Amino acid sequence: MGTYGQDFPSPGTGVSELFQLLRDGVPRTRAELSKATGLARSTIAARVDELMRMELISPVAEAASTGGRPPSLFALNPGARVVLGVDLGASHATIAVADLAGTILAEHTEPLDIRRGPERVLAWLVERAPSLLEQAGADRSRLAAIGIGVPGPVEHSTGQPVNPPIMPGWDRFDIPGWVQQHLQVPVLVDNDVNVMALGERSVAWPRVDHLMFVKVATGIGSGVISGGRLQRGAQGVAGDIGHVQVARGIDVPCHCGNKGCLEALASGPAIARGLRAQGIEAADGNDVVDLVKRGSIEAVQAVRQAGRDIGEVLTACVSLVNPSVIAIGGSMARVGEHLIAGVREVVYTRSMPLATEHLAIVQSSAAGRAGVIGASGLAIDRVLSPGALRELVGG
Repeated sequence: MGTYGQDFPSPGTGVSELFQLLRDGVPRTRAELSKATGLARSTIAARVDELMRMELISPVAEAASTGGRPPSLFALNPGARVVLGVDLGASHATIAVADLAGTILAEHTEPLDIRRGPERVLAWLVERAPSLLEQAGADRSRLAAIGIGVPGPVEHSTGQPVNPPIMPGWDRFDIPGWVQQHLQVPVLVDNDVNVMALGERSVAWPRVDHLMFVKVATGIGSGVISGGRLQRGAQGVAGDIGHVQVARGIDVPCHCGNKGCLEALASGPAIARGLRAQGIEAADGNDVVDLVKRGSIEAVQAVRQAGRDIGEVLTACVSLVNPSVIAIGGSMARVGEHLIAGVREVVYTRSMPLATEHLAIVQSSAAGRAGVIGASGLAIDRVLSPGALRELVGG
């Protein structure tokens, strides 16, 4: 592959590299592209024509002229292709169609138990896709890739879940292969919290390079962005804070087989279980949220304590990765400031002042859409990557 400032060895490589300048959506002229790459204007013209033929870029309003004919501006054409973003939770599923700029064109959510197993859950995805594409006004031929977030550890190189605690029957299931048999496009799979971290960043913190997204729902996990890049770790389990031991719950059993895990103390089901022990009717996290919204003092106190437990684990994370932002999301974030207040109480008290001087601990801005936005982003990055474009142009 060539580098900017010199010509490229093959037309395909040149087109894909040139497109990386244009995919940010900022309009540029041929002259500006020539200056940025060092390529001759005739070469730029040929590659711009190729990208226009592929409909990946399109002309926009004319640039200001310094005399003579106004120069043409070119930018990403978001409608050239569409992607599917899929957020599979423990008890719900959301599927969305997005354009290449990440704009959600159509979306559908419904209850879906991940314990039904991979083939039944993924069949739901395949069955919903055609009608959602139609709703978005997108022809099936425009679908270019699918991004999927799942509630368990994922081996990034294969897209396969690995020993996922709340996903019975999914261990080592070939999600990309199964979905590709039915929809014939590239499929990217990642842990749902990683995907949510990407979604939250794109919505609310695009200029922040160090961010943690913490999901508090049926389970607890985090996605870590450091240096502007998602950190998956050696085996794809970076950020799995739900199974870090918390001193207060040393004897509380967790479904993972250990005792004292954060998830066993501070997840939605765990908070509900604690309230039931006090004689308060609460079947699950949704009931906890309802109790808090109705002003139950016991529920508010339980949620606040869950926040403190989460804060205990996050204090170590703050010292380790020094994020600028910790965004709290997931279904339990609907309790509002009570959960976050508990997190802040511990993190700001126990962390070193320098680490928290500019640290924002906030409720997720993307909220329930963080997953599908991030999953769509995974798919878009695949579609617009240099390798994918080289395949399109045959270079």
